[in-house]
Amino acid sequence: MNYKTQMEAARKGIITKEMQTVAEKEYMEPEVLRQKVAEGSVCIPANVNHKALSAEGIGSGLRTKINVNLGISGDCQNYDMEMEKVRMAIDFGCEAIMDLSNYGKTNTFRKELVAMSPAMIGTVPMYDAIGYLEKDLLEITAKDFLKVVEAHAREGVDFQTIHAGINKRAVEAFKRQGRLTNIVSRGGSLLFAWMEMTGNENPFYEYYDEVLDILREYDVTISLGDALRPGSINDSTDAGQISELIELGDLTKRAWEKDVQVMVEGPGHMAMNEIAANMTLQKRICHNAPFYVLGPLVTDIAPGYDHITSAIGGAIAAANGADFLCYVTPAEHLRLPDADDVREGIVASKIAAHAADIAKGVPHARDIDNKMSDARRRVEWDEMFQYAIDPDKAKRYFESVPPKDRHTCSMCGKMCAMRTTNKILAGEKVEFCTEK
Repeated sequence: MNYKTQMEAARKGIITKEMQTVAEKEYMEPEVLRQKVAEGSVCIPANVNHKALSAEGIGSGLRTKINVNLGISGDCQNYDMEMEKVRMAIDFGCEAIMDLSNYGKTNTFRKELVAMSPAMIGTVPMYDAIGYLEKDLLEITAKDFLKVVEAHAREGVDFQTIHAGINKRAVEAFKRQGRLTNIVSRGGSLLFAWMEMTGNENPFYEYYDEVLDILREYDVTISLGDALRPGSINDSTDAGQISELIELGDLTKRAWEKDVQVMVEGPGHMAMNEIAANMTLQKRICHNAPFYVLGPLVTDIAPGYDHITSAIGGAIAAANGADFLCYVTPAEHLRLPDADDVREGIVASKIAAHAADIAKGVPHARDIDNKMSDARRRVEWDEMFQYAIDPDKAKRYFESVPPKDRHTCSMCGKMCAMRTTNKILAGEKVEFCTEK
């Protein structure tokens, strides 16, 4: 191959097999997609070592994509449960899985994940640094952090969250303003602690060119992490968040100069009335790079239901330009999610993404809704289950209280509006008391 990354190929006028795959999935001409990859408004995370990948595109004019977080923690070291979550995410058609494992030798799980997953795989090397290097935070050198980036890239992950924007300038803005919830990003807080304890600049910022060289070698997309994302609606759109975003805009251009694909991560917690403006601001400051958001969560008082608060914010965000939604489960803020939590989080996020695609006019987004509506008109339950985001739950609910007449449901029975209207339009009488 005479190119290292999808962006380099696109800029050389080459349409790669990954671009062909994405173009078919998105009902887009390959040449149009190539131009978007060349300019950076679309990325195709596709590590050269991820052989099981079915390529997906993230960015302008494409379907909104879903990411599922999972991984091993010190308090929950159940590999079988995490693999069950992986299979569930793949079965639901989620486009990305982030392995956020932060305990022990995580590469065994990660290699297995890359070997079997058609979904793209993301990681946060900062989470893994302490376990991988077997050093405490203060003992880790700047160059040590880069070793973890290279290890993850070599193992085949398609994108890496790198918190390069929390440099000394951004930290100064954060400290000067003050916050209700301070830093809620796990990777961001670790880097902040390292910077404060050592007095050094953020190593991912100081050695950013070397990070890019590693990512370029394997065609790993850099997901520029939002270390200063708001962790409460009180802290959204503050000096810390915006100053880091300005840094991320500059880092985006520097990555593109080396043909490294980019997406930019965003908030966080945010009141509904701020979301649209934040999407516009990000796209403007970061040169229309793909935008990856966690939520946003639109209120802080719903632990146990944060898949709902996140879906509300995610739908608004995606309808206003966000390209990639990180799911949130009912366990957010409370514990490591179990398989049921993951299912609820996936469905809520898929609802948000699909609703946004309809609002954005993504080609053929409405098709399945129209099929569902037609099946409802004809009261064809098996077809309805087929089109549902979660067919198993829909079927289970219907069959839990089965109607006497299958062409109704147990809520309305013979008074079903569809049944009544269908009969009248067919020239039939509507009768309810035929037993008299």
